[in-house]
Amino acid sequence: MKSPSTERFVGQSVPRKEDRRLLTGKGTFVADLQLPRMVHVAFHRSPAAHTRILSVDVAPALSMPGVVAALSGGDVEGVVARLPSQQVSIPAAWKNAVRHQAREPAQRVLALDRTRYVGEAVALVVAADRHLAEDAAEQIRVEWESLAVVSDVEKALEPESPLVHEELGNNIIGQLEVEKGDVDSVFASAPHSLERRFKHHRYSAMPLECRGAVADYDERTDSLTIWSSTQMSHLVRNMVAELLGLPQARVRAIAPDVGGGFGCKALVYPEEILVAHLARTLKRPVKWVEDRSEHFISTIHARDQLHDAEVAFDDEGRILALRDRMLLDCGAWNPISLVTSYNTTSHLMGPYKIPNYRMEAKVVVTNKVPNAPYRGAGRPEAVFVMERLIDLIADQLDLEPSEVRFRNMVTPEEIPYDAGILYRDGSKVVYDSGDFPGALREALSAIGGLEAFRSRQKEAWRQNRYLGLGLGCYLEGTGVGSFEGAAIRVDPSGQIHVATGACPHGQGHETVFAQVTADLWGVTPDQVLVTTGDTAAIPYGLGTIASRSAVVVSAAIHEATRRVQEKALTLAAHVLECSQEDLEWREGQVRVKGAPEKALTLKQLAVAAKPGWDHGRPEGMDPVLEATYYYEPDSVTWAYATHAAVVEVQTDTGELKIERYVVAHDAGTIINPVIADGQIYGGVAQGLGGAVLEELMYDENGQMLNASFMDYLLPSMTEMPNIELVHPKPIPSPLNPFGIKGLGEGGAIAPPVALANAVTDALRPLGLEFNELPLRPDRIIEALLKQGVIQEGVSS
Repeated sequence: MKSPSTERFVGQSVPRKEDRRLLTGKGTFVADLQLPRMVHVAFHRSPAAHTRILSVDVAPALSMPGVVAALSGGDVEGVVARLPSQQVSIPAAWKNAVRHQAREPAQRVLALDRTRYVGEAVALVVAADRHLAEDAAEQIRVEWESLAVVSDVEKALEPESPLVHEELGNNIIGQLEVEKGDVDSVFASAPHSLERRFKHHRYSAMPLECRGAVADYDERTDSLTIWSSTQMSHLVRNMVAELLGLPQARVRAIAPDVGGGFGCKALVYPEEILVAHLARTLKRPVKWVEDRSEHFISTIHARDQLHDAEVAFDDEGRILALRDRMLLDCGAWNPISLVTSYNTTSHLMGPYKIPNYRMEAKVVVTNKVPNAPYRGAGRPEAVFVMERLIDLIADQLDLEPSEVRFRNMVTPEEIPYDAGILYRDGSKVVYDSGDFPGALREALSAIGGLEAFRSRQKEAWRQNRYLGLGLGCYLEGTGVGSFEGAAIRVDPSGQIHVATGACPHGQGHETVFAQVTADLWGVTPDQVLVTTGDTAAIPYGLGTIASRSAVVVSAAIHEATRRVQEKALTLAAHVLECSQEDLEWREGQVRVKGAPEKALTLKQLAVAAKPGWDHGRPEGMDPVLEATYYYEPDSVTWAYATHAAVVEVQTDTGELKIERYVVAHDAGTIINPVIADGQIYGGVAQGLGGAVLEELMYDENGQMLNASFMDYLLPSMTEMPNIELVHPKPIPSPLNPFGIKGLGEGGAIAPPVALANAVTDALRPLGLEFNELPLRPDRIIEALLKQGVIQEGVSS
């Protein structure tokens, strides 16, 4: 029998189901949860970057009215286990093939003997309300011994550097090396080569909702329910169970409405474990909600890579070899191991044919907040290096930067293209679909054509106006495993219930998963109920990270649906007394072909499948129309885009005016165009913020210099240009049933390098390069001063 899919909703801009509650103030976030007898937690955090803890006295806090409990690291030592040294699993296929070393010490949930960054939690207070808890936490007396600090990644490698973890003997916590071809020989004989240092600075996610957790304990069953503002509810459940010594069946984790994550909520933090421990110990609900000041010093940071990269090329600008030495400053702890560094490694070659390639990467600890993925997760850093190198090749050979890209790009005829290295899932990097030159042509056309722009640029230069064009082309591996599941059940109401381990935090999962399911069943999205981020709804799940959910969940829904429909057909043939070959799906019903009056609705089928007396099932059929399927992708799908930025640089102030910003993006089959466009707009906004405004700054003592929105600058509507989206003809991926590629992170990947290339292009007559981010006005002015273009105190 044919599938009932009519593709009526996939591809349509269906209004978001979530918005019915979110726009009317009926959403439920962690901070909204109120439970009887609930108490609140506040933490006492280290004010210094590196200390030895000599003593902690919580007695002054315990003596304050309204305080229920106060704990130090010594109180939980041996009671609550340490966080695992790696919160991600590394596939054996990757481990066996890639030269690497990973040495991750396990972090305590409360520091016991040392603190290693400003903001590390040392003690906590539980009180009747948050204000009392914060006041009491300030009264905790800690005797500290200051230790030497290292806050610079290169200084951390020096033999005399202070050690962040003494037991390791040095500050290298991980390293890897990847090579294909004969890199050194090619460099030795290449007609041309160039080398540059590139710095991608530290910044991070700033979601509207900070982190938070509420835990409730049921003494009768010795079970915990924890609500967390997380991207990975099943990981929260698993780690709470493991660290508190409980069976997973006795822990339920729920991600309610989540106000943004962008990667910073894609791991489990000490606070979630401690809130669960306190609820179980105190036998009452416990709540903690992070404030913005805490967010700056206790939620992960990101980026912060230093690259010394070299490229060899011929007279035509074709790349012969690429080698890079990368340092990643991971802060004091490294919860996601080599993921970010290898993401950079596997994406560095981009959409280009590079026959010889070597990456040597070191992950280095410093006395700063730990570093983990933020939207893009190592890809913006890779693209910054590669796309700057492309422009430098063009400049050295006096070629158009777009022409160098065209000459090196993988063409549609060469796809599927084996890039010659492994992805982080252990499979080969094989570009499965796409037209990379086509996206570049679309972007150039959207800005009015290259020839017209160059003519306008020359005229601007004659007027001492500095106009520039910057390009950023990238590929993104999306839909990574190891798995994601979907549980499909036909409810007795006739509605279809879908449960998945994906944890949305603004992506519109309830809508897009309903669209996919509706098409498979021939119903409307309003007839589909979607449950996400609840470990009671599906036993296993991974979560929403890495531009993966639309790819992997849709594939899981597809197969689970097939299994349920197969059972439904058997049931319908039995009830209607016909063969399965005589049946067809029409508008959410099973009908006898040519006899539409002989039909069963989904409600009738669900009732017939129920357990108990008087059911309608044939002999031997299990009750209930339901199936769960876990999709385990063999590899990733490859989305891609070209970003084009036209900027004007004000040489008297160093400011940038973004005149045009164009994105030509392909993500295969688009489920909901409005939601997809929103993802790209949001990503570009974050990427532009990171390129020009956002920077987490430390001094030599490991003190953050801008830990508030007074000093940490976020883009507003005033700074955002009109973002123009170009939609090339989509090229579906052949690797999943719907041809979907992920796009959640894509918008954030290319803006930093597109702007860096644009500024460099604008100031090309002055001989300036910009290989370090962010592109702050003072840095541009400093470069102009060094070049002698302007003089101190004299405007140009």
